[in-house]
Amino acid sequence: QVRLVESGGASVRTGGSLRLSCEVFGYSGSGTCFGWVRQAPGKERELVATFSTFDQSSDYKDTVSGRFRVSRDNNKNTVYLWMDTLRPEDTAMYYCAAKFTRTCTILLGPRPFNHWGEGTQVTVSS
Repeated sequence: QVRLVESGGASVRTGGSLRLSCEVFGYSGSGTCFGWVRQAPGKERELVATFSTFDQSSDYKDTVSGRFRVSRDNNKNTVYLWMDTLRPEDTAMYYCAAKFTRTCTILLGPRPFNHWGEGTQVTVSS
């Protein structure tokens, strides 16, 4: 059974950086679309970044493009979300999600993902 475990969330000041980790248990295959999804209080979940192990491509929501980056460490079976120049509007619970079908773009939104972690909280204060 696939299990995703996030870590790395913290409270930081505007302009700060964080690295979130998503360790994958129970699956180490090559055909996965990973997504980083965030949910702020009172708002819907939004997909902010994807990473495809099918072709090693990534995609980003406009509001985080140029500030966030996704990478994967195959040896550790871990996916990372590197977040720079953080803003108060980035404050949210961040979830790692996965699905095993090829399509892997921001246009998908969060609904097609069928494996989810518990989330890690990111708080950015001004």
